Amino acid sequence: MAVNLAPPDQLLPVPGARVGSACAGIKQQERRDLALFEFVDGTDIAGVYTQSHFAAAPVILARARQQHSRAWVVNSGNANAATGKPGKDDAAHVSAHAGRLLQIPDTEVQPFSTGVIGERLPVEKMTQALDQAYTDLSPDGWLAAARAIMTTDTVEKGVSRQFELDGQVITITGIAKGSGMIKPNMATMLAYVACDANVVPGVAQRLIEDAVRYSFNRITVDGDTSTNDCFMLACTGVAANDPITGVEHPDYAKLSAALTEVATTLAQALVRDGEGATKFVTVQVTGGRTAEDCLSVAYTIAESPLVKTALFAGDANWGRFCMAIGRAPVQDLDPTRVGLWLDDVQVAAGGLMCDAYTEEQGAAVLAQPEFTITVDLGSGDARETVWTTDLSYDYVRINAEYRT
Repeated sequence: MAVNLAPPDQLLPVPGARVGSACAGIKQQERRDLALFEFVDGTDIAGVYTQSHFAAAPVILARARQQHSRAWVVNSGNANAATGKPGKDDAAHVSAHAGRLLQIPDTEVQPFSTGVIGERLPVEKMTQALDQAYTDLSPDGWLAAARAIMTTDTVEKGVSRQFELDGQVITITGIAKGSGMIKPNMATMLAYVACDANVVPGVAQRLIEDAVRYSFNRITVDGDTSTNDCFMLACTGVAANDPITGVEHPDYAKLSAALTEVATTLAQALVRDGEGATKFVTVQVTGGRTAEDCLSVAYTIAESPLVKTALFAGDANWGRFCMAIGRAPVQDLDPTRVGLWLDDVQVAAGGLMCDAYTEEQGAAVLAQPEFTITVDLGSGDARETVWTTDLSYDYVRINAEYRT
């Protein structure tokens, strides 16, 4: 079960966007597994994509088509990765069918896939399902789409926010999927966010890059980066606010903050639903010389199998944390300056376990479903935060049985 995460009750429609979904029977027959997004002409589309050298066929096409995009097609159950030219042809064929339905060029359709790597797409099933998804297009289709893009997720992930910009009510709605193969290397998952703010072309790309830095690029479940990662943003421009022309515009910061809040909520939802997760853990590193030093220590802790299994067991073993901090790739880290806290319980100071600390205190913190690990490096003013999970028996079971 996800850690303190309930499915969204309602996701708000975004003016200028319609969403439909259908069942293609790609991996399962009992639920929808394909989603179609359509945006009004003039929508500013932006994206960040996996840096994997094995980038999937749909990622390659989506990158190339971003500038003129008017639609997204997303399927779960099959990643269409490591499929070579046939995989690109399959993604192009599915996109072309969506383009015919929407009466737009196929080059304005971006394809996205998630699921098993190394298998061809069932193109015929998907084109048939697209017909149904097209019929299903509606401003209110976001929640059904959140279900359709799930793979090993146990719960739908979505959020809506409304705020005022230049006297206009702006709506932001986003959905995401991801539970395993989660490691920030741009953004490890699939996420789709739309808003109706009026921006000039190109501003959405700056907005998404600002948002991803402190949201999806600050999460890790298992340290693995997918071949299919994409985080997409569509600004439909339907709202009547003064067009935002760039970072210098007086309303840019407000819009950026709202989008980052939505992205952070979605990113944390992925961690809360991490495969087999029983704990949602914030790793906060302060006192670093640079942000990079802080992130190095935070990720080393967050991805250490020994730390993560100790967290699962509720074993407040200072040695596990000491080990992880010590092997982080940070130059000139001085252990005599390092402090460690579990929530507000101080475990270590000056690189040594505190005399007043007891493992019973630490175990009480680790027994909670959520807690914070804080490390002070004592070397500067930089600070960074990463969100992660424990590592349980179920993580092994889920991934051992993934293809069965």
